[in-house]
Amino acid sequence: MELGVYAVIAVAVIVGVAAFARKLGVAAPIILVIVGVMLSFLPGVPKIGVPPEIILDGLLPPILFAAAISVPLTDFRRNLAPIAGLSVVLVVITAFAAGFILFTMLPHLSLAAAIALGAIISPPDAVAATSIGRKLGLPPRVLTVLEGEGLVNDATALVLLRTALAAALGTLTTPWAGVVDFFSAVVIASVVGLVVGFVSVWVRSKLSDPVLDTALSVVVPFAAFAPTEALHGSGVLAVVITGLYTGHAAPSRFSAQARISDQINWRTIQFLLENGVFLLIGLELRTLIADVENPEVLSVWNAVGLGVIAVLALMVIRFVLIVPLILGLKRRAERAERSVLREWLMISYYRDHPVRYRWQALRKQRAERRYERHRSDLEEYRQEAIDGKGGVVLGWAGMRGVVTLAAAQSLPNSIPYRPQLILIAFTVAFLSLVVQGGTLPWLIRALGLQGADAGEDRRLLAQLLDDLSEAGLAVLDDPETAAASTTQIDPEVVERVRQSSYLRAESAWERTLLNDTPQESRPHHVYRTLRLAVVDAERTRLLLERARGSYPSRVLTEAQSLLDLEETRLRSRSR
Repeated sequence: MELGVYAVIAVAVIVGVAAFARKLGVAAPIILVIVGVMLSFLPGVPKIGVPPEIILDGLLPPILFAAAISVPLTDFRRNLAPIAGLSVVLVVITAFAAGFILFTMLPHLSLAAAIALGAIISPPDAVAATSIGRKLGLPPRVLTVLEGEGLVNDATALVLLRTALAAALGTLTTPWAGVVDFFSAVVIASVVGLVVGFVSVWVRSKLSDPVLDTALSVVVPFAAFAPTEALHGSGVLAVVITGLYTGHAAPSRFSAQARISDQINWRTIQFLLENGVFLLIGLELRTLIADVENPEVLSVWNAVGLGVIAVLALMVIRFVLIVPLILGLKRRAERAERSVLREWLMISYYRDHPVRYRWQALRKQRAERRYERHRSDLEEYRQEAIDGKGGVVLGWAGMRGVVTLAAAQSLPNSIPYRPQLILIAFTVAFLSLVVQGGTLPWLIRALGLQGADAGEDRRLLAQLLDDLSEAGLAVLDDPETAAASTTQIDPEVVERVRQSSYLRAESAWERTLLNDTPQESRPHHVYRTLRLAVVDAERTRLLLERARGSYPSRVLTEAQSLLDLEETRLRSRSR
């Protein structure tokens, strides 16, 4: 009974804080942590201690899966170098550097245990940064890098933590064994993640019932996580790979209904779990302070002071390593330009010389595909280059969160200063969220960073819809074949389909070309407004018929579904 009450209160707090945070322009996780801290000291609030397994094994897989399926694989591939630099190289360097600093300050802590704590506090949590960035309009590429870093860095940190703890407990034979363990964990995770992704997508593509599809999708992250961990791989990385594959395959393998259902369900799951964990972080402060059993060895305030030092060290390390990353991105754009030039020369050669053999034709096709892809990549690098201002945001956006506190609580009891180390990790997470996250909006405004050009996006959307309409209308040249009909189709029906196909592109061009015209005067807006008024009147009549009991409930439900679909379509077009 009490658990149910607490769950209701928690959800109410999360929803209320999220709504308030949107109006305030602050990321909800920041406020939730502060609210959690304040609630933890209220009279009558019990001490809260969540076992780390619940977060690492129960909550983290669906959180990462929900984030991964929404990241376009093309964007992830284009930014693989900076993502790998931040989520692997930076995490490893940060873990060793921060660990060495803590090793010099805590005399009874071994170097391996200190590196374990360094691994715990090394991975940033991108939730707060990306939510702020979207609201204030960060450049899309900066957001992609932050999201990609947040997906992969947890895997790096947790594998490094496992290796460091093995060394601290004396079960790691040589440093090379740790290196082998790290790479084997990555390989196992990659294989299992791809296999689970392929199998789950194949099975779900055969399901026509959205309820069954949703039920299966909920267990997919655990299906990737559990066997990978059993094989001593990185379960977190396996979940991310499965999510990336699922998100990439969804448009071609899942039905529209399944994709819409997936989007709503996983956004809801992600919202509740992410924000719930941040609330738990704040609620656990009182318990963490009470767990410091030997303050004469290292007092609470000394532990907090070490946490402050660790936060400052993490900031410096991140900014130092951001500089070569930005320079590397510039060199990568230059290499991409040379690569595109070479491929263009190869294509030009084949255009000027006849193709005589099959292998030449295949080589020409591959060259043309590579050229188109690399040319698109080059345009992306040019238009959305990450400059010094973007680098400053990347450096300041290193807030810690969920994994830091959960991983700290997984430290064995035999590790010296264990309660204090957990408190240090909490201090790092709390201060980075409140200080860096709280000032990130001001920093973005001060730097004058601009997000995607809304006008240009509208123009590109209209252009894309034109291309899609052209491809779609080509089907109407032979309507009988398209409709699998053995009889001739009425030309009026074909024309109705043709005209309805024009509406999307016309509406998009209207929003682009008539952007300065009042919305109320735009033809398509007037059409949608009138159609919504009609749907609203129809729904009123439907409710009246339901009250009268004039029709069977199953018929009323079907009519309600049709009206809901129509209203959803009209409102989505009005955005």
